[in-house]
Amino acid sequence: MMIRIFTFSAALLLSATLTFGQIQDITKRLGLGKQSELSDSKVASGLKEALQVGADNSVKLTGKTDGYFGNPAIKILMPSNLHPLETGLRAMGYGPKLDEFVLSMNRAAEAAAPAAKKIFGDAILSMSFEDARKILSGGDTAATDYFKNKTTEQLTAAFRPVVEKTMEENGVTRQYNGLTEQYRSIPFAKNQNLDINKYVVSKALDGLFYTLGQQEREIRKNPAARTTSLLKEVFGK
Repeated sequence: MMIRIFTFSAALLLSATLTFGQIQDITKRLGLGKQSELSDSKVASGLKEALQVGADNSVKLTGKTDGYFGNPAIKILMPSNLHPLETGLRAMGYGPKLDEFVLSMNRAAEAAAPAAKKIFGDAILSMSFEDARKILSGGDTAATDYFKNKTTEQLTAAFRPVVEKTMEENGVTRQYNGLTEQYRSIPFAKNQNLDINKYVVSKALDGLFYTLGQQEREIRKNPAARTTSLLKEVFGK
């Protein structure tokens, strides 16, 4: 014990030439540090809680009226390969129809978003200790990337019928077919074919994961976003 005290005292005498980080390292090596490493179970619990908070918030933000349409970052616009069609039809006075079509695509995505809640929950439950450690020490969107890898296929399957049903009810497919027919009537217009339902599902998932990434960054970087003691402990280290 006396040897350890002497060694630590010597380290303190050298503190004038050591950085704060070096002093912390010496303290830890001597076993005198106040903080201990988090257990795997605590890391996993903290990550699961963070993922649950982020996932729930993301679904709430996207799965409501104007969740997509009112957010410029994830608003679903006309497909890029149909921009010539959009330009031509707007020149012909079909602007209001195009705006209605865009709104309907976003409404379909908003209707589909709540289906992500259970799928995200299942992915959280299946997370291993190794997954949790990697996510905690990963980049700003490591958890979002985990969700993408684990859930994209299931989300696509869950979103597709909801999008198709909503777009059918709102007449989106009919509007799309009508718009493309109008465009084809323009001399020299190129034929444009697109699976509009697949497009909306893809953009809906892009928007959902974008929102989830924003939620994750907030929890990692903003202490105020860590709303529970466990989140504060795990992400504060």
